[in-house]
Amino acid sequence: MPITNVSDTARWVAWYRVMETERADAIFRDPFARRLAGAEGEALMHEMPGGLRMAPALIVRTAVIDELILDRVRHHGVDLIVNLGAGLDARPWRLPLPPDLRWFDVDHPGVLEYKTAELRDDRTTCRYEAVPVDLGDARQRGALLERLGHVTGTGMIITEGLLVYLPPELVAALATELHAAAPLDWWIADLASPRLLRIIERSHAGALDRAPMRFAPAESGSFFAQYGWREREFHGAMDDARRLGRRMRGTWIWYLLYRLQPAARREEFRRMSGVTLLERVP
Repeated sequence: MPITNVSDTARWVAWYRVMETERADAIFRDPFARRLAGAEGEALMHEMPGGLRMAPALIVRTAVIDELILDRVRHHGVDLIVNLGAGLDARPWRLPLPPDLRWFDVDHPGVLEYKTAELRDDRTTCRYEAVPVDLGDARQRGALLERLGHVTGTGMIITEGLLVYLPPELVAALATELHAAAPLDWWIADLASPRLLRIIERSHAGALDRAPMRFAPAESGSFFAQYGWREREFHGAMDDARRLGRRMRGTWIWYLLYRLQPAARREEFRRMSGVTLLERVP
């Protein structure tokens, strides 16, 4: 079984950033991805059933989140970013961020120790801090949020590739707790639909048994409304794949079916996978 725990997915996903970076027409470049993914990341991607086929979807997700981060920083005053389940994301090193922006990477100690050791000779573009936290531990989450409550500014949360692995009750607790943390006004999260999760479970043939995908709300971004978060934007993966020139192979049938469906059904298709931008409601 190629994936033995959730942290393994960080190397796997990092290899997709290697693949995109090394294209002549790359839509983003991550010069740190190859070093962080290592040979293990490449092996995981090739061993994963459908690993190559998934590349465009995860590459598009990275590009869209890059766009949203830079937009909130440049046009909405965001000067604090908290990346929960940060994995091997190297945005504090590769994005053109203001030098006074504060960036907190939050993840298991082993993941952060590995990343910071690999990048110890490279400078970040902003003020960076690695914060080891087990997000499944309510006490550790509480300590993190108490600390953030004393930080001033306009804050944003990122949960790229995280929520899908959490049980719904933990996502609900996290949404409630993040809402109570005063400086956190924005939240970028990627979401999958129940239909997509069933497709992934069938196509991966048990490869994710030790890192099961659990969270796929039927109500999509509206799930968070009851916890104080309003969806401001939704970026459907199919739309962005077409816009960015990174359609998954064989998905022409999906685009055909999409155009033939009534409006409600088209919206369901559009929300099978995508990135939501949530705004904290006072």
